Amino acid sequence: MALSGPASMTLDTNLRDRTISKLNRRIVLFAFICFIVNYLDRVNIGFAALHMNEDIGLTPYIFGIGAGIFFVGYLAFEIPSNMMLHRFGPRVWIARIMVTWGLVSCGMAFVQGPTSFYIMRFLLGVAEAGFAPGILLYLTYWFPARERGRATATFMTATVLSIVFGAPLSSWLIDAGEGLWGLRGWQAMFILEGVPAAILGIVAFFYLVDSPEKDRHWLAPDERKWLIAQLEAERRAAPQDTRHDLAEIFRDWRVWLLTIVYMFNGIAVYGVIMWLPQIVKSLGNLTTLQTGFVSAIPFIFAGAGLVLVSRSSDRTGERKFHTAMGGLVGGIFLAASAMAGSPLMGLVLLCICAFFLWSYMGVFWTLPPQFLQGAAAAGGIAAINGFAQIGGFTGPYIVGYVKSATDSFQLSLLALAIFPVLGSLLCMTLKAKRD
Repeated sequence: MALSGPASMTLDTNLRDRTISKLNRRIVLFAFICFIVNYLDRVNIGFAALHMNEDIGLTPYIFGIGAGIFFVGYLAFEIPSNMMLHRFGPRVWIARIMVTWGLVSCGMAFVQGPTSFYIMRFLLGVAEAGFAPGILLYLTYWFPARERGRATATFMTATVLSIVFGAPLSSWLIDAGEGLWGLRGWQAMFILEGVPAAILGIVAFFYLVDSPEKDRHWLAPDERKWLIAQLEAERRAAPQDTRHDLAEIFRDWRVWLLTIVYMFNGIAVYGVIMWLPQIVKSLGNLTTLQTGFVSAIPFIFAGAGLVLVSRSSDRTGERKFHTAMGGLVGGIFLAASAMAGSPLMGLVLLCICAFFLWSYMGVFWTLPPQFLQGAAAAGGIAAINGFAQIGGFTGPYIVGYVKSATDSFQLSLLALAIFPVLGSLLCMTLKAKRD
């Protein structure tokens, strides 16, 4: 006899919870670990700079350009990379990305001056292009919309935990690696942090499954059947104005609006990340390891913001306001940290800034799937993330330019703070629905 009423609802709830729990363990956890390594290989240049800049003759202006030129390569290959993922499948393409960036990251150990520094940072951007948006797209293949905000936020939390743990790790490797293989400490750090990416890429090739329809091991038959039915029901219920054609995404003003919002936040985020070790070092006579530990503190709060705000957004189904408030409040406290009267107060205000400024990351990526589906989702997510990486170039460049011109990190932070505030105001103009 078929169950009905409360008994049926309880059965459905248990099935959903069991299925989502498995997906979190098998997909989100693995993606989370890979993204920690990804982000660490992207931003460890900030810690290498504590010694590398003097060793190979990099001025603040040159370092700012080199730190940001990563995102030029990233932007150039972001959309093609995500379209290749859509064509060849996540398992093959994500594995290819990881092995490639791991090898290039190791190659950063052998830069000799400004030119090779620029070239290798550009190639690292090319190699990493498509990983983050590829995982975000991959999550849409497996997670129903109602569960996607938390899954995305958990994945994005890796961006801050990679710094929480990576800051002291990178600093320690620089000290401990001095003389290893006849290399300077910063050179050894690049190699030791690049190798895990290549190893995880090989694991990804054998571990990942492209979609629920192709799964034969991760889920039980009833779990797989429920999940496929949920995802198919969402596709059928998509709004009539949902874009499916790739060419249409470039004619949709919402894609460009979200690109600008994400880019403006990225200007502040990457401006802080790439320069924070040098900012902290300038506050006092700290060792390399002490600088690493102090630099990690704001990112503990950033991780808390990502998790707590995404949970609030999933609970209420509201997306736009949660995204906009992160940029607005984060920008205000970033400006306040620049005006603080003491290093300790500046650090406290920067922690509050980090809580809000990073909180938008998990919620933001629930907005594009509201009007993008199919190939347009692959291209649209890549377009938003890719073009927004202009902010990754602009932020470090602004800090380097202002620092060279004024010898002031204070004015640099004030300049960065303007952008997330403007982004939040633009975000509020978007028409978004509750999930």
